Amino acid sequence: MYTDLKLYIDGQWLGADGRKTEDVINPATGKVLSALPHATKADLDAALAAADKGFKAWRATSAYDRGNIMRKAAALLRERHDHVARVQTQEQGKIYAESRAEVLTSADIIDWYAEEGRRAYGRIVPGRQKGVRQIVVQEPVGVVAAFTPWNFPTLTPVRKIAGALAAGCAIIIKASEETPGGCVELVKCFADAGLPAGVLNLVFGVPAEVSEHLIASDIVKKVSFTGSIPVGKHLAVLAARGMKKATMELGGHSPVVVFDDADPEKAADIISAFKYRNAGQVCISPNRFYVQEKSYNKFVARFTEYAKGIKLGDGLEKGIVMGPLANARRLDAMEGFVQDAKDRGGKVATGGLRHGNQGFFFQPTVITDLPDDSKLMTQEPFGPVAPIVPFKTFDEVVERANSLEYGLAAYAFTNSSAQAQAIGDAIQSGMVGVNSVAVSTPETPFGGIKESGYGSEGGIEGLQAYMNVKFISQA
Repeated sequence: MYTDLKLYIDGQWLGADGRKTEDVINPATGKVLSALPHATKADLDAALAAADKGFKAWRATSAYDRGNIMRKAAALLRERHDHVARVQTQEQGKIYAESRAEVLTSADIIDWYAEEGRRAYGRIVPGRQKGVRQIVVQEPVGVVAAFTPWNFPTLTPVRKIAGALAAGCAIIIKASEETPGGCVELVKCFADAGLPAGVLNLVFGVPAEVSEHLIASDIVKKVSFTGSIPVGKHLAVLAARGMKKATMELGGHSPVVVFDDADPEKAADIISAFKYRNAGQVCISPNRFYVQEKSYNKFVARFTEYAKGIKLGDGLEKGIVMGPLANARRLDAMEGFVQDAKDRGGKVATGGLRHGNQGFFFQPTVITDLPDDSKLMTQEPFGPVAPIVPFKTFDEVVERANSLEYGLAAYAFTNSSAQAQAIGDAIQSGMVGVNSVAVSTPETPFGGIKESGYGSEGGIEGLQAYMNVKFISQA
């Protein structure tokens, strides 16, 4: 039911033979799913050489032909979506419905990039002198080293893979060792679609060792990372040493602003379901809830009602609304956030405890009456804990929402078009959803500002991230 975990280098699947391995754990049961092989330094060097060779062939392939192979991969992913979804639910914990949606969206991302790669247009700029042609062209940046986390085993890797391939780049991807199966299945789709050997390589290992080895190589010209701010800063330094292009999609701590003129119960219905998606383990998860005073009590009551009704359990079982946290570390972190909240005068409206006697389950939690300098209001919880506090005025809430160094996503609810425009303009964030949580689609840019990173995935910006601009002046 799970998958055979292997490395993929130069068109070959490589198993555990003589390699170090680590166990992959099912977070719903705590039991071992499989053993994952780690790449040796020789494997990493082989992946670099393969990618270098693969890039030379792939960049010479027309965007039309690249797109055809990518669409075949997308079609295979759709055909296999049930199996892939079950694999990633077992390793990551999210419910099957969420895994299924993630896999199908991943296929959409491949299709979108397959088409957009054919539109990497240049332009002709009129010359100042007769007979001079000034041409601007876009060229693939080269070999990409990409690193992805455990919370979206298919979606996060595919953003990097599809963007790189559409641009004509080769890529070495190091997916999460805790949730490797989703990416293994994704890479199989590209391999079975006829992607030439070396263009896409998949490795696993000790993250610091793999990243430092790959980024230091002269073969790598671009680094793409999704993960925590501290690790992102470290990889950005490594990339800067070689003046390599970099995209950094780092952590967030998304504010939610609910104004008095919005329907508080409708807003609570929308945002509470989004909050507890993937047990809150989403970089754009709504995390800090600011509700204007007149609507505060109704919003808290409706939000808490939803949280209390969430059924916890194995994500493959029917009727389950929220699965476990991905690992034991997250349980300890949640307990730390809750205890700090209590110490600071916070009131637990519901939840606040571990759930069950196996797996990594934590109750959906709502906490009120917290000061703005509490841990929960200043640090990303990355879990199913929601702090809700009141505010008085527009200017006040904007100052509070913008007070942190995070700037990935933000949300607001209002029935006033003027206020909708004002809050969209005022919030310091790479993405803002006003009366909407749809801030992540294949055709739109996804990325943050401030310490939440730089660069975008998705949209035309996500393709341009893997391109160099060249100007040719021809007389």
